[in-house]
Amino acid sequence: MSAPLAKDLMTPDVVTVPPETPVLAMARLLADRGISAVPVVDAAGKVLGIVTEADLIRRLAGEEDKPASWFGSLFSDPASQAERYARTHGVTAKDLMTEAVVNVAPDATAAHVAHVMEDKKVRRVIVTENDKLKGIVSRADLLRALVAPTHEDADLSDERLRRAVMAAMKKEPWTDTFYTMVEVKDGTVTFHGFRRSEAVQKALRVLAENIPGVKAVVDDTQPMPVFIYGAA
Repeated sequence: MSAPLAKDLMTPDVVTVPPETPVLAMARLLADRGISAVPVVDAAGKVLGIVTEADLIRRLAGEEDKPASWFGSLFSDPASQAERYARTHGVTAKDLMTEAVVNVAPDATAAHVAHVMEDKKVRRVIVTENDKLKGIVSRADLLRALVAPTHEDADLSDERLRRAVMAAMKKEPWTDTFYTMVEVKDGTVTFHGFRRSEAVQKALRVLAENIPGVKAVVDDTQPMPVFIYGAA
């Protein structure tokens, strides 16, 4: 089973609004549907932008904005001021929306979607194809994909898991396959032998947990004896 794609993760039935939708109507829509954002699309279904809870809160906060002082206006950017004014005083979706929508293609991998979210500091991405909205992938969708079991997991034998853990250990310079032994039973990885430090102990657990099919990790290692550590 291959890694999930954006089209597998996305919510396809997305609530959308036209650019002329009033601010109050959008606020009610988000509250009634329990959603945090709504894409803005034109009559042909092309994505024009997105309005989020943050945009609506910014609009509300803008009601208390005070005009910049004469001295402060000397150092401000008129274009930025104008953009903020439009977004904090606008009355329709086209005024408040963020036009630079972060989007991915339907065949984007879950890893790529996660990278885009992290890089752009966003909570969701729009899935588009030929500029048309196909769905939305949120952080919650990614988390569900992360914990969802795969068919491959169930097919992995204990011996294959043990070999996979050993192979992963041999790639890391901080591991010690000579003094640390690996046992796998019913999907549970147990480390025996000696460890050099608490940091290595923690890293070994993380290493094993990242092997697909591993159900649990047990650390049965002991601190490295001084006479062995000195000779190693």
